[in-house]
Amino acid sequence: MTHRRTRALTAVAIAIAGTLSPTATAATTASACTPGATYGPPLPSPTVTAQLVRGGFNFLEGPTWDQRTGTLLLSNMQSPTGPQGVQPSTVVRFTPPSTFDTFIPNSGSNGLAITPDGTRLLAATHDNRTVSSYSTTDRSRTTIAANHLGRAFNSPNDLTIRADGTTYFTDPTYQRGNRADEQGGRTGVFRVRDGVVSLVDYGLSQPNGIVLSPDGTTLYVGATGNNAIMKYPVNPDGSTGNRTTFATMRTPDGATVDCAGNVYWASYDEGLIRVFSPSGTPLGTISAGRNTTNAAFGGPDGRTLYITSGTPGAFGLYQVRLNVPGNPY
Repeated sequence: MTHRRTRALTAVAIAIAGTLSPTATAATTASACTPGATYGPPLPSPTVTAQLVRGGFNFLEGPTWDQRTGTLLLSNMQSPTGPQGVQPSTVVRFTPPSTFDTFIPNSGSNGLAITPDGTRLLAATHDNRTVSSYSTTDRSRTTIAANHLGRAFNSPNDLTIRADGTTYFTDPTYQRGNRADEQGGRTGVFRVRDGVVSLVDYGLSQPNGIVLSPDGTTLYVGATGNNAIMKYPVNPDGSTGNRTTFATMRTPDGATVDCAGNVYWASYDEGLIRVFSPSGTPLGTISAGRNTTNAAFGGPDGRTLYITSGTPGAFGLYQVRLNVPGNPY
């Protein structure tokens, strides 16, 4: 299980691996979110059902919308192979309304996130137990987080990007396979900024989905083993404060947020997206079959929620129209 990829705020520049990317234009960073706007209820009704776009995938994860190209990128993970039991993965591209093709073969990825300028695709890459950055033009790959204090991660799962380039990611054991445990039995949450990896929290059981609030001041993490969503205050320098419990739910997986700060969290066991207000009040559910893994906003106006859900060997991409656009989308 894993989950997705969301960044906070609209940035004109983003630092990746210590290098400042070119300033993005307004066209590439334009958001559906209106500063200071007041939004109504996010769901058309307390219970909503998503519609299947296409099935037949093995195991989908980590959707992220590329507004520059108007496409959705997502990881299609395969069954474990080889003596180490590592799961191969491919980044698939969906061009609405119905076209799918391979964007990055052999990506080794789970959770994904597009940088605000659209030039890089960040990926939690379990194939080599790192966080990677792919060029969206030539697909070249670099590493932005190789280890913590010289110890290999378990299997980076999901990630989220702040406007200043700080990237936060989770490290459960789901895709570690038969490789050595170098984290001493711990599963963690980390951040990386300018190539420096720092610990956020070693106290969660199988941290999974991770997402930032629209203003980048709150970090949410789904702890699958604790059946809870935690939240952390984020300081101006990207460091985090003490965690508190935001909400409880069964098997939280991937997540996303909308412009009003509402939080959408996938419940793997329930086959649902559970929606919470910024205060943690339950607002309703979105049904998407079985084993829901992740979600991301997309579409020209940011109001289409894409959901990955299914059973291994029979996963599908679902979609549903909602009232509030995603941030970002």
